[in-house]
Amino acid sequence: MLQNEKITLRSRLGLIGLGYLGSRIARRLVAAGFPVIVYDGDHAKAAELSNLGAEVARDPGELAGKVDVILSSLPDDSVVEAVYLRAGNVLRSARPDTRIIELSTISPETSRRLHRAAQQFGLPSLDVAISGSTPSAEAGTLTLFGGGDREIFESADAIFAAIAKQWFYMGRGGSGVAMKLVVNTLLGVGMQAVAEAVALGSTLDLPRDLLFDTLAKTTVVAPAHVGELATAKMHDYAPQFPVRLMHKDFGLVLAAAHGRLSMPATEAAAAINSAEAALGSEEDFSVVIRRMEQLAKEVPPPKARIILT
Repeated sequence: MLQNEKITLRSRLGLIGLGYLGSRIARRLVAAGFPVIVYDGDHAKAAELSNLGAEVARDPGELAGKVDVILSSLPDDSVVEAVYLRAGNVLRSARPDTRIIELSTISPETSRRLHRAAQQFGLPSLDVAISGSTPSAEAGTLTLFGGGDREIFESADAIFAAIAKQWFYMGRGGSGVAMKLVVNTLLGVGMQAVAEAVALGSTLDLPRDLLFDTLAKTTVVAPAHVGELATAKMHDYAPQFPVRLMHKDFGLVLAAAHGRLSMPATEAAAAINSAEAALGSEEDFSVVIRRMEQLAKEVPPPKARIILT
């Protein structure tokens, strides 16, 4: 592609990583009419996209050499670095001026390192962090935060319109993932606050279903937590945003804050999340509601006070 040329439905897209969000993003891009090539280490996931019309690459390097835009949705910093900077060979395989849109939630430092490395290969790059759960990805209503060159960001409107309801340019490289950490601080701490509020309601003998239904209709519960309340009410913790990923994001948030500021509420929420993540189950991050409900049941009732007259 020419420098700053608008991305259109004729632009060939490659997507690396078909996890909870990546697979749904790929489906929407195919449905929008883009020619799409996909790669995932789990070949079964790639085969599902092949049935919808996507081409499947044998490895990330092959994908990078065939497309105009490389997108990636990967689990953590180490995988992003491996795909782009080491064995994945993406930067060396991509043609000059191929655009990179990195969607993973990683540290701002890793993101900026990728920006610098891509620049050395003549590859414009963006960090475009995603806010939203799997239902949002399926519906194309994600929120995106972008970092990097503003003109490159604005040239990608056609991609963003296929997967998101709103997108924001945040500044230089690393700014998109930085904003994602800010947002997920509220997401994680807010979920712990909801869990504690539910536990308090149960100890005050409020009927459970009524408690959940009423709480979800108040203005103090964020929209992102309303859906989680509805599923938790049914004791359904199927992963929309897995607890292990919230655990990873808490780690990124606290690492970013280290030496800069104290975040006591975040540290406390991260500890509860960490205890649940350590169980190794692939459940939603709202599972802290169940944990707090269980803890509330374990607290012994206060002993009756005998007053002598």
